[in-house]
Amino acid sequence: MTYDKNPFPAGDADRHALWEMLVRRDIDAFIGQDWSMVEDDFVAESFFGMHAHFLHNADAWRLQFPRLEVYRDEWLRQAKDTAATKFAEPLREALFRVTNMRDIDVDGDRAVLHKKFDGSVAKADGSVDRLKWQTLYFCTRVGGRWKIAGFVGYMPHPLGS
Repeated sequence: MTYDKNPFPAGDADRHALWEMLVRRDIDAFIGQDWSMVEDDFVAESFFGMHAHFLHNADAWRLQFPRLEVYRDEWLRQAKDTAATKFAEPLREALFRVTNMRDIDVDGDRAVLHKKFDGSVAKADGSVDRLKWQTLYFCTRVGGRWKIAGFVGYMPHPLGS
Protein backbone atom coordinates (compact mmCIF):
# COMPACT_ATOMS: atom_id res chain seq x y z
CA MET A 1 0.00 0.00 0.00
CA THR A 2 1.21 3.49 -0.82
CA TYR A 3 1.00 5.58 2.34
CA ASP A 4 2.45 8.80 0.97
CA LYS A 5 -0.28 9.40 -1.63
CA ASN A 6 -1.92 12.80 -1.28
CA PRO A 7 -5.67 12.13 -0.75
CA PHE A 8 -6.58 15.43 -2.42
CA PRO A 9 -6.48 15.61 -6.22
CA ALA A 10 -4.50 18.38 -7.89
CA GLY A 11 -7.85 19.91 -8.89
CA ASP A 12 -8.52 20.60 -5.19
CA ALA A 13 -5.50 22.91 -5.23
CA ASP A 14 -5.78 24.37 -1.72
CA ARG A 15 -6.22 21.10 0.16
CA HIS A 16 -3.65 19.40 -2.08
CA ALA A 17 -1.06 22.11 -1.30
CA LEU A 18 -1.86 22.15 2.42
CA TRP A 19 -1.48 18.36 2.64
CA GLU A 20 1.85 18.52 0.79
CA MET A 21 3.10 21.18 3.22
CA LEU A 22 1.91 19.66 6.49
CA VAL A 23 2.28 15.97 5.74
CA ARG A 24 4.80 15.17 3.01
CA ARG A 25 7.22 18.08 3.46
CA ASP A 26 6.95 17.97 7.25
CA ILE A 27 7.70 14.24 7.40
CA ASP A 28 10.59 14.44 4.94
CA ALA A 29 12.12 17.47 6.69
CA PHE A 30 11.68 15.89 10.13
CA ILE A 31 13.34 12.62 9.11
CA GLY A 32 16.18 14.56 7.49
CA GLN A 33 16.45 16.96 10.46
CA ASP A 34 16.32 19.70 7.83
CA TRP A 35 14.48 22.77 9.11
CA SER A 36 15.35 24.65 5.91
CA MET A 37 12.81 22.46 4.07
CA VAL A 38 9.95 23.89 6.17
CA GLU A 39 11.13 27.25 7.49
CA ASP A 40 9.32 29.18 4.75
CA ASP A 41 6.07 27.36 5.60
CA PHE A 42 5.45 29.66 8.58
CA VAL A 43 4.25 33.23 9.06
CA ALA A 44 7.43 33.89 11.04
CA GLU A 45 6.63 37.35 12.38
CA SER A 46 3.36 36.34 14.07
CA PHE A 47 3.52 32.55 14.49
CA PHE A 48 2.71 30.96 17.84
CA GLY A 49 1.90 27.45 19.05
CA MET A 50 0.00 26.00 21.97
CA HIS A 51 1.07 22.72 23.60
CA ALA A 52 -1.80 20.63 24.98
CA HIS A 53 0.55 18.21 26.77
CA PHE A 54 -1.76 15.34 25.74
CA LEU A 55 -4.28 16.56 28.34
CA HIS A 56 -8.05 16.68 27.83
CA ASN A 57 -8.46 19.78 30.01
CA ALA A 58 -7.92 22.83 27.77
CA ASP A 59 -7.19 24.93 30.86
CA ALA A 60 -3.89 23.05 31.12
CA TRP A 61 -2.79 23.84 27.57
CA ARG A 62 0.04 26.36 27.39
CA LEU A 63 1.58 28.89 25.04
CA GLN A 64 4.73 26.79 24.77
CA PHE A 65 5.88 28.28 21.46
CA PRO A 66 5.40 32.08 21.59
CA ARG A 67 7.80 32.56 18.67
CA LEU A 68 8.83 30.46 15.70
CA GLU A 69 12.41 30.14 16.98
CA VAL A 70 11.18 28.39 20.13
CA TYR A 71 9.16 25.91 18.07
CA ARG A 72 12.04 25.40 15.63
CA ASP A 73 14.40 24.45 18.45
CA GLU A 74 11.92 21.92 19.87
CA TRP A 75 11.20 20.51 16.40
CA LEU A 76 14.95 20.05 15.77
CA ARG A 77 15.42 18.43 19.21
CA GLN A 78 12.64 15.94 18.48
CA ALA A 79 14.01 15.26 15.00
CA LYS A 80 17.48 14.57 16.44
CA ASP A 81 16.07 12.23 19.11
CA THR A 82 14.06 10.39 16.46
CA ALA A 83 17.10 10.06 14.18
CA ALA A 84 19.05 8.49 17.06
CA THR A 85 16.38 5.82 17.53
CA LYS A 86 16.73 2.45 15.79
CA PHE A 87 13.48 1.39 14.17
CA ALA A 88 12.46 -2.07 12.99
CA GLU A 89 10.58 -0.66 10.00
CA PRO A 90 11.15 2.14 7.52
CA LEU A 91 10.41 5.31 9.47
CA ARG A 92 9.12 7.38 6.55
CA GLU A 93 6.54 4.76 5.59
CA ALA A 94 5.51 4.33 9.22
CA LEU A 95 5.00 8.07 9.74
CA PHE A 96 2.83 8.32 6.64
CA ARG A 97 0.86 5.27 7.80
CA VAL A 98 0.01 6.77 11.20
CA THR A 99 -0.69 10.31 9.91
CA ASN A 100 -4.15 11.39 8.80
CA MET A 101 -4.96 14.88 7.59
CA ARG A 102 -8.20 14.66 5.65
CA ASP A 103 -10.23 17.28 7.54
CA ILE A 104 -9.26 20.63 6.04
CA ASP A 105 -11.62 23.61 6.13
CA VAL A 106 -10.78 26.37 3.65
CA ASP A 107 -12.53 29.72 3.45
CA GLY A 108 -10.84 32.23 1.17
CA ASP A 109 -7.30 32.83 2.42
CA ARG A 110 -7.77 31.00 5.73
CA ALA A 111 -7.66 27.31 6.52
CA VAL A 112 -8.02 25.10 9.59
CA LEU A 113 -6.44 21.65 9.36
CA HIS A 114 -6.91 18.64 11.61
CA LYS A 115 -3.78 16.45 11.63
CA LYS A 116 -4.05 13.20 13.56
CA PHE A 117 -1.43 10.66 14.54
CA ASP A 118 -2.84 7.26 15.40
CA GLY A 119 -0.64 4.20 15.36
CA SER A 120 2.71 2.86 16.38
CA VAL A 121 6.19 2.52 14.94
CA ALA A 122 8.14 -0.65 15.72
CA LYS A 123 11.55 -0.14 17.29
CA ALA A 124 14.54 -2.41 16.78
CA ASP A 125 14.59 -3.38 20.48
CA GLY A 126 11.10 -4.89 20.19
CA SER A 127 9.26 -1.97 21.78
CA VAL A 128 7.06 0.50 19.94
CA ASP A 129 6.68 4.26 19.75
CA ARG A 130 2.96 4.93 20.17
CA LEU A 131 1.75 8.02 18.32
CA LYS A 132 -1.72 9.04 19.45
CA TRP A 133 -2.29 12.78 19.35
CA GLN A 134 -3.62 15.50 17.10
CA THR A 135 -2.81 19.03 16.06
CA LEU A 136 -5.11 21.79 14.89
CA TYR A 137 -3.29 24.09 12.43
CA PHE A 138 -4.32 27.61 11.47
CA CYS A 139 -3.04 28.58 8.04
CA THR A 140 -3.25 31.66 5.89
CA ARG A 141 -2.39 32.38 2.29
CA VAL A 142 0.49 34.85 2.02
CA GLY A 143 1.70 35.99 -1.38
CA GLY A 144 -0.29 33.24 -3.07
CA ARG A 145 1.20 30.50 -0.87
CA TRP A 146 -0.19 28.71 2.18
CA LYS A 147 1.67 29.23 5.46
CA ILE A 148 1.23 28.12 9.06
CA ALA A 149 0.11 30.99 11.29
CA GLY A 150 -0.19 28.88 14.44
CA PHE A 151 -1.38 25.65 15.98
CA VAL A 152 -2.72 23.88 19.02
CA GLY A 153 -0.70 20.69 19.15
CA TYR A 154 -0.13 17.54 21.16
CA MET A 155 -3.84 17.24 21.96
CA PRO A 156 -5.08 13.77 22.90
CA HIS A 157 -6.60 11.72 20.10
CA PRO A 158 -9.45 11.24 20.21
CA LEU A 159 -10.22 14.45 22.03
CA GLY A 160 -12.72 14.21 24.86
CA SER A 161 -12.13 10.54 25.66
